[in-house]
Amino acid sequence: MELSNACCTILGQLSNIVRQIDSVDFSRPSKALSNSTVGQHLRHTLEFFICLEKGFDIGVVNYDQRDHDPLIETDQFLALHVIGRVNEFVSNRNANRPLMLEVGYERDNENSQSIETNFYRELTYNIEHAVHHMTIMKIGLREVAPYVVIPSDFGIAISTIRHKESLLPAR
Repeated sequence: MELSNACCTILGQLSNIVRQIDSVDFSRPSKALSNSTVGQHLRHTLEFFICLEKGFDIGVVNYDQRDHDPLIETDQFLALHVIGRVNEFVSNRNANRPLMLEVGYERDNENSQSIETNFYRELTYNIEHAVHHMTIMKIGLREVAPYVVIPSDFGIAISTIRHKESLLPAR
C-alpha cells in the first residue's frame, strides 16, 4: 500500500538519523529550536503514531492523550525500538477502517469533540506531521550534530520533491 510504504520510508529515515547521532547531541538543546531537542521532536512525532496505534484497536484516536515519555526523547535504543514497533504496526494494516477523532481546543475546558475519520486519513495526517517535524529536526541537527548525514529529501514533502524535479531541464 502506498501510504504504508511512504510511512515506512519516513520511519527508516528517522531510524537512520537516530543511529548516527551521538547520545549527548540527541538530547542537546538547540537554540534554533527554542531550546528543544532533536530527541523531543522525534518523541513528539512517534507519539502521534502511537496514539493512532492505540486508537486503531478501540476505534477512537486522541492525539492529546500522548504520554510525553521523556525516555523516548533521551534513550536512542528505546526510540529505535518505538520506530520499529510503529513500522510493524503500519506494515501490518492493509485495510482502512472507520475511526473517531477526539479533539479539544479550549484551554479551560477538557471536553472534546468527536469527528468521523478513518485509518487512512489519520495515517496520512501522521505522515504529514512527521515530515513537518523532520524539517524542524533538520534545523536542530545542523546546529547540534553537523556530522550527521541527512538525506536530501529528509523533511521535504513528496509534492515539493516532484515540483523541484519538474523544474529540472529534461534529459
